[in-house]
Amino acid sequence: MSSFNAIAEPNITPEPTPPAAELIVTNAPWFPSIDLAHMRQAVRLDGTVTHARLRDAVIAAIDEVNRELSTWRQAHQAAGVESLDELPADTIGGESVQLARYRRAVYYLARADVTELYRDFDSTKSGAADTAELVQTVDADRRNARQAINDMRGVARSTIELI
Repeated sequence: MSSFNAIAEPNITPEPTPPAAELIVTNAPWFPSIDLAHMRQAVRLDGTVTHARLRDAVIAAIDEVNRELSTWRQAHQAAGVESLDELPADTIGGESVQLARYRRAVYYLARADVTELYRDFDSTKSGAADTAELVQTVDADRRNARQAINDMRGVARSTIELI
């Protein structure tokens, strides 16, 4: 005897686009705000990442970058620089490279966080390979963020290997 179970696929509806005001994460006064729509395009995040998750990840990334740059920011503020946008820096593509570096640091830290949240446990061989690939992506994202922060502060990048 055989049996057949029909299970309907879940009805997954795309998340509605939030109002424009909710797409901007307002930052501390010295640093720029972050546009979530721009971030989605810049680091290729699709609709599987919900707005709430992305917003939380961006807030955590902003906090981490701001804390890491705190002493550096205070030194520039003491020298009379009112915001990151006013910091003397090269302009490429019509924008200060310091603003681009700041965004890069926040974007990649947030993407690393979101990627870690979306890792799934799969006991199959292909699932293990996918997890290993995601670990490499997270590591690369964190490296990109660290390099952007070091570039902002003028700290040399270095690779140290134990022999």
